[in-house]
Amino acid sequence: MSQTNILLEAGTNELEIVEFFIDEPDEAKASEAFYEGYYGVNVAKVLEIIRLPKITVLPNVSHPSILGTFNLRSHVIPLVDLSLWLGKRRVEREPPKVIVTEFNKVTTAFLVSGVNRIHRMSWEKVESPSGYVAAFSSNSITGVVKIDNRIIFLLDLEKIVTELNPQLGLRLDADVDYSTGRRWRALVADDSALIREMLRDLLEKANFDVEVTTNGRECWERLQAIKATAEGDGRPLTDYLQVVVADIEMPAMDGHHLTKRIKEDKTLAQLPVILFSSLITDKLRHKGEAVGADDQIAKPEVGQLAMRAKRLIEEKLGGQTTAKPAPAAV
Repeated sequence: MSQTNILLEAGTNELEIVEFFIDEPDEAKASEAFYEGYYGVNVAKVLEIIRLPKITVLPNVSHPSILGTFNLRSHVIPLVDLSLWLGKRRVEREPPKVIVTEFNKVTTAFLVSGVNRIHRMSWEKVESPSGYVAAFSSNSITGVVKIDNRIIFLLDLEKIVTELNPQLGLRLDADVDYSTGRRWRALVADDSALIREMLRDLLEKANFDVEVTTNGRECWERLQAIKATAEGDGRPLTDYLQVVVADIEMPAMDGHHLTKRIKEDKTLAQLPVILFSSLITDKLRHKGEAVGADDQIAKPEVGQLAMRAKRLIEEKLGGQTTAKPAPAAV
């Protein structure tokens, strides 16, 4: 399944999603009526889709949605009933399907009613969920896609897995002190409020001034504003900003396309760009390299981010820059 995504050219601002559905009772109609809720996940996170295997029940699970584990080619994989996690009652009209995923170096399977197809689209077609909609889903929705007469919710499977097993969550390295030395400025782009604040906290503790944006497009617009200010003042861009840190999966403009645009701009190209994402694996690392990313860090390696950012700044910019106040956000 994930091989399909590899065919996507890096930096085109495109993605492929697996559309799946959960059947639930339609309370407004007859007792046998059902409603299909449509959801999606990035193909790059999907290893395969299988029939429901034999399940071994786990004792003392942290949440009723954890159905147990199963053996898949000598790998023991936990199975999560996605309907139970979402607080829904699944109606079984046909044998369910299991979507086996891998991200952040962890393999997890999700039970769903069925799978429709793979859609290829631009990130520009993915809308950010409003705060009102996100609140109703415990902030488990990262994007909304409208296809034909259906609304498809892109689920934050990373958040679900982390809440089911908090030990898999991102953790700051409390034993590392980067607070001494020169102060730098970083611009961060990530559509997850939780990750944005974690990165801000991590980098500020490491002697960075941090500005955050919610997607690649917003980050690009800020870069243009900073560039215009630098040109107006007759100073180098790197007096105002020294590094960009971007997620890959973001509505409107993804991290690969953002990086490509930065590196194609003669002025912005000198900025170090670090991609920070659960999609950074040995199989997909070549995509970041193709668009010119200076470094790529998988989310479990968050403790290395500040150190590697400082190293990149020193290697690429050296002593050329003198910190100046960045222009105010518009």
